[in-house]
Amino acid sequence: MAGISRRGVLGGGLALAAGPILPVPRHARRALSVRGADLSFLPQLEEAGVKYRDLGGRVEPAERILAEQGANAMRLRVWVNPPAGYSDERRALGLARRAKRAGLKIVLDPHYSDFWADPGKQPIPAGWPVDLAGLTAKIRQYTRRLVRDFAAQGTPVDILQIGNEITNGILWPVGQLYPPDGTQRWEAFTQLLKAAIGGAREECDARIMLHIDKGGLMGDTRWFFDHIVAHDVPFDIIGQSYYPMWHGSIADLAANTNDAVERYRKPVLLAEIAYPWTFEDGDGRGNIVGPGTVLPDAARFPATPDGQAAFFHGVREVLAKAPGGGGLGFLAWEPEWVPGVGWEPGAEASNDNLTQFDFTGRALPSIRAYRRP
Repeated sequence: MAGISRRGVLGGGLALAAGPILPVPRHARRALSVRGADLSFLPQLEEAGVKYRDLGGRVEPAERILAEQGANAMRLRVWVNPPAGYSDERRALGLARRAKRAGLKIVLDPHYSDFWADPGKQPIPAGWPVDLAGLTAKIRQYTRRLVRDFAAQGTPVDILQIGNEITNGILWPVGQLYPPDGTQRWEAFTQLLKAAIGGAREECDARIMLHIDKGGLMGDTRWFFDHIVAHDVPFDIIGQSYYPMWHGSIADLAANTNDAVERYRKPVLLAEIAYPWTFEDGDGRGNIVGPGTVLPDAARFPATPDGQAAFFHGVREVLAKAPGGGGLGFLAWEPEWVPGVGWEPGAEASNDNLTQFDFTGRALPSIRAYRRP
């Protein structure tokens, strides 16, 4: 999630280069191919004593509750060397085994960082090279090993996300798109992306997703992906974060999704979405989204359990109506992150009102959004 930095670069029309742009099927498709959630905090929450209950009050693991509602995918965050207990490769591998048992496919999200990476920060992991040549070799080798490790335990990656919300680059400052000197480093950035993609494709046939945080922002989306196409970066899926309090109305989402599908001939996956079911704070220590937050469609989607459910229904409608079946689906972001674990050791659960479980772990009506039709 990227709630810290909202820096964007509006831009217009690079001419789209001819390249490996796959056609989008022209037949209509109502069912969403991807219906899932990022549950990376789940092991820590369980260790903190959190129990999850379905809509009927039965205690079950959170991933099974979602799968029983129709979810078919789990997104897993991987940090290189995070604080103890947080989402390193070992944690992610364990959660991938649980996902497989629940019948969920794997969407892998390596941050290429020791801890949080988003549009406001993309720090190079400690111990990695700090020059372009060294980083190019390292990110290729690391990605190749990562996908190989998931396949080796019988949980192959279905969708590989190359970095997390890479709107402003990756592996700063080497791959930073907009450093303080005002330059644009598309060559270095795209070289790193190609290296990571190349490493993955040496080991697996996972679909490649490039993920930015511009769900309802058409100008920013065009600016980024026009450059990506112009630099011949091979990818399969346009990934977007969509948090309406930062990224615009549901109408903005529809306009941007439809434009991206038609402009790039690629499907769109909402790799992160969330919406408040309350403005209350479950742990009393502060939330990113509170009573002063402006929700662009508040009359249609109030910050209530039913309003949250209506929001997810609205998102599904947008995706189902995308041209040629180009609305691939959605991944709710940390819908299980109820009070109990902080975003860093000793910190608060800053999104505990954006979950799909209430503060006690009881499922909210919005989990019905995972249904197939």
